[in-house]
Amino acid sequence: MTAAENVCYTLINVPMDSEPPSEISLKNDLEKGDVKSKTEALKKVIIMILNGEKLPGLLMTIIRFVLPLQDHTIKKLLLVFWEIVPKTTPDGRLLHEMILVCDAYRKDLQHPNEFIRGSTLRFLCKLKEAELLEPLMPAIRACLEHRHSYVRRNAVLAIYTIYRNFEHLIPDAPELIHDFLVNEKDASCKRNAFMMLIHADQDRALDYLSTCIDQVQTFGDILQLVIVELIYKVCHANPSERARFIRCIYNLLQSSSPAVKYEAAGTLVTLSSAPTAIKAAAQCYIDLIIKESDNNVKLIVLDRLIELKEHPAHERVLQDLVMDILRVLSTPDLEVRKKTLQLALDLVSSRNVEELVIVLKKEVIKTNNVTEHEDTDKYRQLLVRTLHSCSVRFPDMAANVIPVLMEFLSDSNEAAAADVLEFVREAIQRFDNLRMLIVEKMLEVFHAIKSVKIYRGALWILGEYCSTKEDIQSVMTEVRRSLGEIPIVESEIKKEAGELKPEEEITVGPVQKLVTEMGTYATQSALSSSRPTKKEEERPPLRGFLLDGDFFVAASLATTLTKIALRYVALVQEKKKQNSFVAEAMLLMATILHLGKSSLPKKPITDDDVDRISLCLKVLSECSPLMNDIFNKECRQSLSHMLSAKLEEEKLSQKKESEKRNVTVQPDDPISFMQLTAKNEMNCKEDQFQLSLLAAMGNTQRKEAADPLASKLNKVTQLTGFSDPVYAEAYVHVNQYDIVLDVLVVNQTSDTLQNCTLELATLGDLKLVEKPSPLTLAPHDFANIKANVKVASTENGIIFGNIVYDVSGAASDRNCVVLSDIHIDIMDYIQPATCTDAEFRQMWAEFEWENKVTVNTNIIDLNDYLQHILKSTNMKCLTPEKALSGYCGFMAANLYARSIFGEDALANVSIEKPIQQGPEAPVTGHIRIRAKSQGMALSLGDKINLSQKKTSI
Repeated sequence: MTAAENVCYTLINVPMDSEPPSEISLKNDLEKGDVKSKTEALKKVIIMILNGEKLPGLLMTIIRFVLPLQDHTIKKLLLVFWEIVPKTTPDGRLLHEMILVCDAYRKDLQHPNEFIRGSTLRFLCKLKEAELLEPLMPAIRACLEHRHSYVRRNAVLAIYTIYRNFEHLIPDAPELIHDFLVNEKDASCKRNAFMMLIHADQDRALDYLSTCIDQVQTFGDILQLVIVELIYKVCHANPSERARFIRCIYNLLQSSSPAVKYEAAGTLVTLSSAPTAIKAAAQCYIDLIIKESDNNVKLIVLDRLIELKEHPAHERVLQDLVMDILRVLSTPDLEVRKKTLQLALDLVSSRNVEELVIVLKKEVIKTNNVTEHEDTDKYRQLLVRTLHSCSVRFPDMAANVIPVLMEFLSDSNEAAAADVLEFVREAIQRFDNLRMLIVEKMLEVFHAIKSVKIYRGALWILGEYCSTKEDIQSVMTEVRRSLGEIPIVESEIKKEAGELKPEEEITVGPVQKLVTEMGTYATQSALSSSRPTKKEEERPPLRGFLLDGDFFVAASLATTLTKIALRYVALVQEKKKQNSFVAEAMLLMATILHLGKSSLPKKPITDDDVDRISLCLKVLSECSPLMNDIFNKECRQSLSHMLSAKLEEEKLSQKKESEKRNVTVQPDDPISFMQLTAKNEMNCKEDQFQLSLLAAMGNTQRKEAADPLASKLNKVTQLTGFSDPVYAEAYVHVNQYDIVLDVLVVNQTSDTLQNCTLELATLGDLKLVEKPSPLTLAPHDFANIKANVKVASTENGIIFGNIVYDVSGAASDRNCVVLSDIHIDIMDYIQPATCTDAEFRQMWAEFEWENKVTVNTNIIDLNDYLQHILKSTNMKCLTPEKALSGYCGFMAANLYARSIFGEDALANVSIEKPIQQGPEAPVTGHIRIRAKSQGMALSLGDKINLSQKKTSI
């Protein structure tokens, strides 16, 4: 048994670097030293015993020279010493010296000082020897009547643990404690007594609760919590008792203690599924979230609300509380806001969508007035996305939302503006009745847009959806205004040359004579003007983008000008006006081309952009009907297809979610009636208190996979050969942040193996928590050794080591068996996750570690290979199904996953089928992995390399 498995109550930090003292020097200090040196010596003795030293020679010294001392520190240390010191002989009999110790503690239980009495009673809870406890029972009982509550409450705990372990020592404990509880006034004592009755004699606990059920609200919170636990357990075991206690739980929802409210709400939900009960519990949860200042508490309680929503019957009740849930948005934490908005969005219905949109609009406007906080932009993005989703699901709302959101197109934060733009693009395509409103609003904010990416998108929308003569004229006016004076090159050269406008004042500074390198004189005059020094301030936006060398926006402008010019020609009959408009559009394109070829921009125009602008000039010069169709119809159809595919995918995922939540009952399934259910059948329902305790201890039972092969045996690793003198195999149990190795060691020889020790070491971000203790193995005997390993990050780790042992009676050196390496699989920490395309691209640009894996597989189908990679890496494919459908001999897909430590892993799969090599040729290509940490990128690459080939079963 390892130290981790021993029952341990008192944890002591042991400094590892100090040299252990000798037994003689310790004995000397304990016998002859003063109180201070005795205290230090006793501390050293405790640490040495914890490290496995026996020190039997010091036992009598401590009884003679240390036990009689009255110093409080020494008394406290002695309690720890007696807790850990071996109290029995090797054959299991109690040491004679312990009788002296027992007598000393009987005196301490009658000591006038309440601290000594109380701490002694706490120590007695940890004793597991009935012979030591028996003489102390009268003194323990007497402590129940002590004047001080500290002594009384510890006496109750001592009686409870003694009754639980050795019932024969105090058979009347429940009756004794019940009488004590009835007369007790102190809250902590009542709580301990009541808790004992719950576990020792539930009927007595219920009797007491029945007598005071109306006064429960006046009790202290520690007692209220125990009462909630009792009610839950009673109703869980016997559902017919619910009616008796449900009123009490309702009352506890009004408790002043947040912990009691939280537990009462959780219990109420499990006891009753009536709409009033669910509403009361949800209201209680919402109040807790708003009033509690700790963000962790807010997130935990929000999770409870989300769990409530998962139940189809409860969802309708929560829909009425959407406005209350939105009060949580007053919390500044982004994670809380994110969860709240997602919950509100899941609960929105036609009944409450209008109110929801009003609140969200106010929140959006608020973010505009707030002084910039690092999360304000992200929060604005969240609000925009939520409003986007509301408007798509409830089209009537779009008209109210769009004008407010379009103000944010001019936002300096590009990400928030991009979300607004995406929303506007979808709205203008879907809702014909809003097109006029959107175009009008877009023209208003167009000149204020600061980001080139948003500018491009706005140009495209205006070019695509301006359908009246007036709107087309307005677009042309805005473009001219944004481009500034044309031709651009000449006007810029004039500015550079200093041909200033007459209204600007010019002042000439004093003339200064300078000597050049050649020794001649040069004259320099200082000209200063009232112009702004920054050229960007006086440049119109589009002109600024072009002079910075961003000509992609010029290509976008050319397409927009072509579309509106072709539409203008169709709308206006007068030839003169037609030609004038087309000529103006062509002039703008030509002047941009001229600028691109000149040396004025920071970067010259690219060939792609030149081709695009030239094509647009050609289209406008010829005006063929085919080109008119391509520019004015085909583009819109492409957008329409993309949006419908996206909508289809969303509907499909929503359908899957609702199918998951709707519990389908088969025609021949048995119906269980609570009233007719036998008590023993009720136990199959999970006890929430038991589950939470198991989760805290890390013993959560995972549901086994349907495949019988996916059992524990899959995780057993053989460590040594069958012919080795010691056979070993390990079951590797991965438990979130730590790994438990359960190693089976078998002695295959006919000798007794002494000091058989498992020595382990780790490679990677793993840390061995403790050294396993040595064992003695009889001939052909076996034993289990457990070792704990802590995990700090997501990367492959290796555990290696050996088993060393002595053979009984042999004079040779220690024997050693080297173990096989245990590889810790990264897949135990990686979970599929989702993110938007924009977030993926941003992370792809930010992450510095890239691992490029060459595809080397025997799979011949592109889709099969992608599915195989997804299955073996636990990643999620972000590329929609529609984009991957069809067959063209080439495939590109983005994959994403997150680790339980919050690390992101991105992958891009680019694969092709070499057609020239025949139909049986395997897939080729590359997979690029990006991650923030090197370990994650390398480990994921190794995993893909190992599992690329499909093994035929």
